[in-house]
Amino acid sequence: FFLLKKFRVLLKGNGRSVIVIGDNAKTRQLIKIFQTKLDYGLNFKEKFSVRDKNFSLMKCLEYVVENNIDEIYFSVAELSNDQITHLVNFAENNLRTLKFIPDNKDIFARNLKYEYYDYIPILSLRKIALHDSINAFIKRTFDIIFSSIVILLVLSWLTPLMAILIKLESKGPTLFLQKRHGLDNREFYCFKYRSMAVNRGNDALHVTKNDMRVTRIGRFIRKTSLDEMPQFYNVFFGQMSVVGPRPHMVSLSEVYMKKANRYMLRHSVKPGITGLAQVSGFRGEIEADTDIINRVKYDIFYLENWSLLLDLGIIIQTVTNLFKGEEKAY
Repeated sequence: FFLLKKFRVLLKGNGRSVIVIGDNAKTRQLIKIFQTKLDYGLNFKEKFSVRDKNFSLMKCLEYVVENNIDEIYFSVAELSNDQITHLVNFAENNLRTLKFIPDNKDIFARNLKYEYYDYIPILSLRKIALHDSINAFIKRTFDIIFSSIVILLVLSWLTPLMAILIKLESKGPTLFLQKRHGLDNREFYCFKYRSMAVNRGNDALHVTKNDMRVTRIGRFIRKTSLDEMPQFYNVFFGQMSVVGPRPHMVSLSEVYMKKANRYMLRHSVKPGITGLAQVSGFRGEIEADTDIINRVKYDIFYLENWSLLLDLGIIIQTVTNLFKGEEKAY
């Protein structure tokens, strides 16, 4: 691929001649790409403005034939259905590649899912990889195997040890159960090792830096993320996944929903112990609106582009970050 790009730039090989039909911000931006990104191998020849009083689709098509144009790009927003149909028929009958630029209603800017119901084509607004039954089976199988190994080899001795250390410093249970939103926005109890002294406010307020509620052992297990380890039980029980969008407290979800557009899409998949947003620098306390907005962007990217390799990469990065230390791990 690298050699092909160099071949296109230096020797002008593997090129395709293109024209653009339409004159708006998107078509102008596209033409600029053709003219500056020479490694694409697209040789821009002409732009036809539909708003021009002398515009004629037939003249465009004659230009295509006479100049041996390979690809035709057109703006959906500027052509009528009849014109588009005529353009499609011409391209197919003359072996020309036809590509369209979506209109500016933003709906076509998303990751659309295209499928057939019998012979009727259907477009869905967004393709969520884990809604595919095979992908869901693969991920659930991985979650069961991974969580079982952690429960048997780690939690079997870590939980009794944590119980002793936690109870030596403060009275109360070893595990802390907190209501959070999960798949389809359903509430579930998220398990954690208790890192704070028992008080009524634990379930309502997010932990902040130098929080007085956090115990000494609590600071250590939060810094090392050991407090999250019991969530492998949540994974085994099917309430969570090893990797996915981090679940938020019920009270905070209602706040974040108003600050980040498409926030609820995070609940299209099971929440995770770790996630793409967390390994990308957006973990812990939400200090500004941009923190939750960026977190949601990473979460949506994850649910649209899930793969087992992506999960494995996130797990490896999570372990790496534990050893390196993270600024917001408090």
